[in-house]
Amino acid sequence: MTTLDAALDDVIDRALADTRIVGAVVQVARDGKLVYSRAAGHADREAGKAMTTDAVFRLSSVTKPIVAATALALVDRGDLTLDAPVSRWLPDFRPTLDGELAPDITIAQLLTHTSGLGYGFLQPEGGPYLAAGVSDGLADPDLPMAEELKRLASVPLFFPPGAAWLYSLSLDVLGAAVEKAAGKPLPQAVDELILKPLGMASSGFYVTDAAGLVTPYMDGAPPRPMAEPDVSPFMELSGIRYSPARATRPASFPSGGAGMVGSAPDVLKLLEAVRTGGGGVLSAASAGAMLANQIGDLAVVTHGPGWGFSFGGAVLKNAVEAASPLIEGTVSWGGVYGHSWQIIPSRGTTVVALTNTAIEGMNGVFPTELGAAVVGGVG
Repeated sequence: MTTLDAALDDVIDRALADTRIVGAVVQVARDGKLVYSRAAGHADREAGKAMTTDAVFRLSSVTKPIVAATALALVDRGDLTLDAPVSRWLPDFRPTLDGELAPDITIAQLLTHTSGLGYGFLQPEGGPYLAAGVSDGLADPDLPMAEELKRLASVPLFFPPGAAWLYSLSLDVLGAAVEKAAGKPLPQAVDELILKPLGMASSGFYVTDAAGLVTPYMDGAPPRPMAEPDVSPFMELSGIRYSPARATRPASFPSGGAGMVGSAPDVLKLLEAVRTGGGGVLSAASAGAMLANQIGDLAVVTHGPGWGFSFGGAVLKNAVEAASPLIEGTVSWGGVYGHSWQIIPSRGTTVVALTNTAIEGMNGVFPTELGAAVVGGVG
């Protein structure tokens, strides 16, 4: 057993023993080789079903790098342009700002969350998105894309495009633009451009039977099975709204920011393709843009000083300034169903950790300790 094995096993074992998570799949690749893979705990605790490495999860925001890669594949083909306004593909999507028609939002600003859009779960109860019925892409089954975009455009932008960074529904709007640019539904475009070429056979936007997915749980002592629908408290704001059944309802708009399902091995394939220069689905330039800061000195308010944002996730620019134990250049993000991932370019390392426990698996002790264990194991 290696130092990395022992450290990761300890983090997972303690999280399960403390009933902070119900189940998890953790995989680590280094220099293109799988150096750690473990399925632990339960996929369905009440049914006594053990977790397996090929288990399929609701990915929530782990969807984002997959859809971002799809958009960049279209950029590589000339069907999308980074500095072009999204209105070229979505002419009816024209939000306002300060009572006037807002400046154009570009494709690059959607990729970097500098569009001026936001998220309902990051607003207080009764906030503008909730008041307008805007979906965060996790709930509201059967809501069509056209209605979602209409509701979203009815709320003024929070700032001029490019002026600041705010985690947002940008990838959902990007997904709608991808549909127009590709001339086909987003699930089909993602499948043809990314999933099939990379062999991500377990991934997609919808399943016919929820029994094929791991059971999701809400934080608690112990965690409880997620209800349909359900709300998780988050930062004393309006809460994160979930509808686990959404993954079985293809009438629901395909959320480019939160709507996919998939397995840890599939996510690892995508992230490794990015780390190694494109994996045959992206140009080296596009893969590099998913690893490098694209927002200059704008503040990533979810992370604080020392962080930037690429076309794929948050980038650690300065570990000292960020007071982070992670290695500079690390690109990372997560998902509110209980997930986290990292790419550490300087160490040739990629980490995927999918759990079925929201939101501890994304924003709790577990991912923090996991990240520290990986750093200790890769040097």
